Amino acid sequence: MTEPLDRPIWHALAGRQSAFAIGTARARRLEADVGIFAATIDDTDPSLADLASLVREHGPVGLLQAGEIPTPPGTAAQATMLGVQMVARKVIPRDPAPPVERLTAADAPAMLALATATQPGPFFARTHELGTFWGVKVDGHLVAMAGERLKLPGYTEVSGVCTDPAHRGKSYAALLSRTVATQIMARGETPILHAYASNAPAIRLYEKLGFELRTHVNVMVLSPA
Repeated sequence: MTEPLDRPIWHALAGRQSAFAIGTARARRLEADVGIFAATIDDTDPSLADLASLVREHGPVGLLQAGEIPTPPGTAAQATMLGVQMVARKVIPRDPAPPVERLTAADAPAMLALATATQPGPFFARTHELGTFWGVKVDGHLVAMAGERLKLPGYTEVSGVCTDPAHRGKSYAALLSRTVATQIMARGETPILHAYASNAPAIRLYEKLGFELRTHVNVMVLSPA
């Protein structure tokens, strides 16, 4: 069995977040309205064949793992990128305080609109169901948010960090990321996150919050060939 953090998507979809997944004992993906992520238990031919079936039946998927990502027969790589995986062993504690508030299902349309406008990463109509999200509102309008995505044994991912361009420069991203990480650690878990290796400003921000580079990861978007 691989180190869970080397295949975080698989260990989330085969474990704590299996209720959001479809697939087999070898390959799984998130339901389409929850997310695009998919993974295999290993890189053997039977696992890749199951993944290819998911792509053919349900459309493109996004893969993320340490090491090389093989392309299953019958699929094509639309995009490949290098990312980083960061882990926070300690974060300066901070309880949620104004202007931060916990978001609810009633905020889902605003969350989707903000993520669509700012593109923090894949975000769909039900992505918010994967974990707790926190946000900042100005005059009743959501202008910044961050929350939880992948949950695997002992770890929860900080994700969906984004701010309306008109409200940047107010440290909302740092405040919200710290809030999410603090809440994860309060449960006895370790916060992790993923970012594109080319996104130096985001990586610097996360380093200031206490995150450290664990490893580089490969990212691939697969579609039917």
